[in-house]
Amino acid sequence: MPNLTLPAIILRRVDFGDYDLILTFFSLNKGKISAIAKSAKKSTKRFGGILELFSVLRLVCSTAKGRELLVLQEADLINSFSCIRGDLKKTAYASYFAELINEWSETGSEQEGIYRLLYFVLDQLDICRIPEEILSIIFQMRFADIVGVRPNLSVCTDCRIEIDRIKEDRVAFDFSKGGIICQKCACISVNRFFLSKGTIKQLLWVESGDLSKAAKIRFTPSSVKEGLGFLESFITYHIGKELQSLRFLKQIRRKDE
Repeated sequence: MPNLTLPAIILRRVDFGDYDLILTFFSLNKGKISAIAKSAKKSTKRFGGILELFSVLRLVCSTAKGRELLVLQEADLINSFSCIRGDLKKTAYASYFAELINEWSETGSEQEGIYRLLYFVLDQLDICRIPEEILSIIFQMRFADIVGVRPNLSVCTDCRIEIDRIKEDRVAFDFSKGGIICQKCACISVNRFFLSKGTIKQLLWVESGDLSKAAKIRFTPSSVKEGLGFLESFITYHIGKELQSLRFLKQIRRKDE
């Protein structure tokens, strides 16, 4: 049974029997992987309490031909992101990011861009430099681009007129077509979301701008609300269901209003 060594972020942990844990990771080199940590709950010495959600670890796993589930042999902590787990709102956002990746990704499909994006938003959540809502907008826009479902916000999906040449201040996004629709091309559709041109331009910057400058992004409160509403609806449309973590996140937001 050869060993596999790689950095990875914990997306999910599930109790298995009395003492074991089944862990789902997103790794830098192998994408989503799952491993069993035997006696992890029984012996604190073995893993030292580091198998917590969102933690970044360097794993040593044993592999066996024909078996999808790895066995976690060793783990060294790279970053615990402990401030996230100490804050309910931050935990809710991190849980949404993790569940989205877990739901969307296929096991063993390498996507380095997703790993680096997740590390970036978790790091920013932990150090509190960028508001949670802005990080969520960044994550969802970049994630959609990486996985190949980026929303077309630049031109009308039908006539190809550019967003700057559309006269109306609010533009319809048609989920079934995957892009904006100008008023001339619009028809009756239940799968629509209306966005202001100002919000659209900010979303376009988030999609292609330098992540190192993300802390300088300035959204108005209305653009934040509009952008989150649109992206969460967009992601839900493509997945085909509303994620449990997103329902919980919306409950927290309503309490804060």
